[in-house]
Amino acid sequence: MRAVLSKSVGGPETLVIEDLPSPVAGPGQVVLSVKACGVNYPDVLIIEDMYQFKPTRPFAPGGEVAGVVKELGEGVTHLKVGQRVLANTGWGGMAEELALDAARVVPIPDSMSFEEGAAFMMTYGTSYYGLKDRGYLKPGQTLLVLGAAGGVGLAAVELGKAMGAKVIAAASSQEKVDLCIARGADSGVVYPTGPFDKDGKKALANLFKDACGPNGWDVAYDAVGGDYAEATIRAAGWGGKFLVIGFPAGIPSVPLNLTLLKSCDIVGVFWGAAVARDPKAHQQNVKELMDLYAAGKIKPHVSETFPLERAGEAIAHLASRKALGKVVVVTG
Repeated sequence: MRAVLSKSVGGPETLVIEDLPSPVAGPGQVVLSVKACGVNYPDVLIIEDMYQFKPTRPFAPGGEVAGVVKELGEGVTHLKVGQRVLANTGWGGMAEELALDAARVVPIPDSMSFEEGAAFMMTYGTSYYGLKDRGYLKPGQTLLVLGAAGGVGLAAVELGKAMGAKVIAAASSQEKVDLCIARGADSGVVYPTGPFDKDGKKALANLFKDACGPNGWDVAYDAVGGDYAEATIRAAGWGGKFLVIGFPAGIPSVPLNLTLLKSCDIVGVFWGAAVARDPKAHQQNVKELMDLYAAGKIKPHVSETFPLERAGEAIAHLASRKALGKVVVVTG
C-alpha cells in the first residue's frame, strides 16, 4: 500500500510517497481501507516538529480519515468488515491503509460521502467541544468567529447557529464572509492582513467593536491568533469567553489588564487531549454531532480535493490560508 511519509523535518516539499507493507490489526484494532483524509492545520505543524505531538519518523501526516473496515482485530465486536466509517487518527491518515484502535472509529450513514466523513470529526469535534464544553455558548448570545471560512471556523459558524447564537463571521476577504453567511452566519466583517502597528491594532479593535455592537461578544472563537487576539479581546462583552483555537498568524501576546477590565476569560481549547481524558464526553458529543448532521444543521464544506500523490500540495494550500472550508486528500 502507498503512504505519504515525513522522513525529515520540513515543509510539504519534504514529503515523499512510498510503498509499504499492509498493516495488520492487533488486539482491539481495525485496519481501514482509507478512501479520504482531511487536511488540517496540525498537518502543517506536525511535519515541521512544531505540533504538541512529535511522532517517530517516518510517519504519515493526516489526522482524520474516512473509509471502509478491512480487518478486525481480536476483541472488536462493535464494527464489521465492509462497514463505512470515519476515524480520528492524530497522524497516519495519508495512506491507503491504516491500523488503529477500534475506539477511534465511528460508523457513518450512507448519506455521508467519504470526503465529508474525512472532513467531519476534527473540525466539528474541536468546534463543538470549544463552544459547548469550554465556551458554554447559550441561545441568544453573540458569537464572533475569526478565521470563519476555514475548516474549524466554518464548523463553528454552523454549530453556533445550530446552538441558537447570533453569529458574526470574521474573515480576510468578502468571498470568505459571503461563504459564511451562506452557511448560516448572521453577519460578517472583513479584516485586513497583518501584522499591525499601534494604529493598525486600534483600527482592527474598532472594526470588531463595530461588528459586535455596544454589548460586545459573549464568546469569541479565535482560529487565527497573532495581533488579531488582542483586538478581539478589546471588543469583548462583560464576562465574555475568548476561545484559543490556533495560531496561523502567530502566537499572540495579550495585555492581561484587558481581561480584568472586561471580567472575561481566556480559555484554551485542546480537543485532542480532551478526547483522551474524557472519552465518554467525547462519545456523547459525537452522537450529538451526528444528530445535527442527520437534521441537516451541519454539513462539511469540502472546497477542494487532491489525490494522494499531491498530498504535499494539499497541505501547502491549507498553509497559504487561501482554502475555503475543508481540503481533502483522496486515495482513489
